[in-house]
Amino acid sequence: MAIISDQDMELMKGMFVDELQNTVNIVAFTKRPAGQTGANLECQLCDETTELISEVAELSDKINLEFHEYSSDNQMVKDLHIDKLPAIVLSNDSENGVRYFGIPGGFEFSSFVEDIVDVSRNSTDMSKEARDKVKAVDADVHIQVFVTPTCPYCPAAVRIAHKMAIENPQHITSDAVEAAEFPELINKYNINAVPTVVINDCVQFEGVLPDGEFAEMVQQALCA
Repeated sequence: MAIISDQDMELMKGMFVDELQNTVNIVAFTKRPAGQTGANLECQLCDETTELISEVAELSDKINLEFHEYSSDNQMVKDLHIDKLPAIVLSNDSENGVRYFGIPGGFEFSSFVEDIVDVSRNSTDMSKEARDKVKAVDADVHIQVFVTPTCPYCPAAVRIAHKMAIENPQHITSDAVEAAEFPELINKYNINAVPTVVINDCVQFEGVLPDGEFAEMVQQALCA
């Protein structure tokens, strides 16, 4: 049985026809081979994640979907810094900083679909103020946005973080992390609400900020 309803599939198919410009690569890690252990690798929702993104990829010939088995020795795992399952990386020919850890379901599904469009266009609607600040970043930045599928405010935070990765792919990597699937990270960062944003493990805040203020938090993380 399909995860996405027929009505939603038809709506997305039409949107992709109208809005996708270039090919989007979806690289997914949804399998853990025998012998690879760890709390972040249990991947209880790997099957559901595989089905969901497969259904999305079938809606457009401009979406290229690749599945890979996780292995700590896999060069792609190392290059993309994959340390949790399931993992989804969206990219075009020039960037790969837009990532999801955990199933992009519930409210986050809208973020996932909108990210596909932005990555295809290799552009965003970020404000000029925020874009200028983001493009000025010249050191590595890792943004983690902790979310849950039932949080109506989380997609806005995820979208801003992912837009930053699209605007500055050389230096910014942005993750949407489904909190319930990775409780050890909730404990590590003492997260009590979602969305919670963690930048370079040194700047942390709750809620959704305007993109200009979010960009200021990124700049603070560079100085911490």
